[in-house]
Amino acid sequence: MLTDMQAAGAWLTYQPSPREPDCFPQRARAFPHERKWRQPEPRAGLAPEDITISRWTCAQTAVGYEEATTPPDRYFFSVALKTTRLKLTRGNQTIFDGIMPAGTLYVGAPSKPLCAQFHAPCDFLHFHVSVNCLPSPHPGTEPLTPEGLNDLVVLRDPFAEQLAKALTEHDHLADQEFARCIARTLAMHVARRELPRAKVNALPKWRLRRVEEYVRTHFDHCICLSDLADVAGLSRMHFAAQFRAATGYRPREYLLHQRIEHAKTLLANSETSLAEVALAVGFCTQAHFSTVFKRITGDTPARWRCASRNALASTRPAGVLPADLRESCETRNSLPM
Repeated sequence: MLTDMQAAGAWLTYQPSPREPDCFPQRARAFPHERKWRQPEPRAGLAPEDITISRWTCAQTAVGYEEATTPPDRYFFSVALKTTRLKLTRGNQTIFDGIMPAGTLYVGAPSKPLCAQFHAPCDFLHFHVSVNCLPSPHPGTEPLTPEGLNDLVVLRDPFAEQLAKALTEHDHLADQEFARCIARTLAMHVARRELPRAKVNALPKWRLRRVEEYVRTHFDHCICLSDLADVAGLSRMHFAAQFRAATGYRPREYLLHQRIEHAKTLLANSETSLAEVALAVGFCTQAHFSTVFKRITGDTPARWRCASRNALASTRPAGVLPADLRESCETRNSLPM
């Protein structure tokens, strides 16, 4: 069982969706936004459904505390839509403490209290699933029990992430039947997912901190697996396995995410050319930088810079931005990609 894992990884800057939650009528959405953590608003005049979907979004940067108890007839599934930092506890037991990557799946059993301490903006899709909706596991496997599924933490579950995206990218267009189909598919995924044949211990936090610090101070240099393994004091094979168990990232993926995050800072706060940004964050060529940047962010560096500047301009009164930041997107987009 993948529990008590410590998460780390590249901090992905939180960017609220350009569509505010209330831009579309509540009746048009497949699921509502929660006003209180893990407590979806009941639909007026309708009986409780066997599967309820809701979304919890919080943009505040101050530390926030939330508590909730899963109903006795429900399982609780949560899929992280954005990378965030949080701590999950129950009494004196720490279930999760660290950076939770986007795509992480958490499962809680019925009648279980949980406390969440949020240290960064977050965005989660929540599924409240009746115990009767959880399908049977594969024939010949052990039957499901609340104890077996409780506090299941799967870092960066690609299938759960894609299911969540299918709902959130078009939540104002998706109907109730489509949403229920997605939720049932996720329930089947949880019930029938294969656990690791051999458990790999997560990299201890003190070793993880050493690796994180090394990457922060050397991300603009050539870093290989042997370098990181030496910093952690482990062989390459053991380090790679334990690092992925702790973070959900392969070491190379983590390094690339760190470089892209530093590149975002340069793109947003300076007029440095794309070629210079690429070299400054450790890429050998602008082409490789642009390819990795688009794979991670979904946009090219030039378009991301333009969108970032436009978002900044929209939050300030006219005339506040310096002249160089008011330069048109057309001019910036004429730069090489």
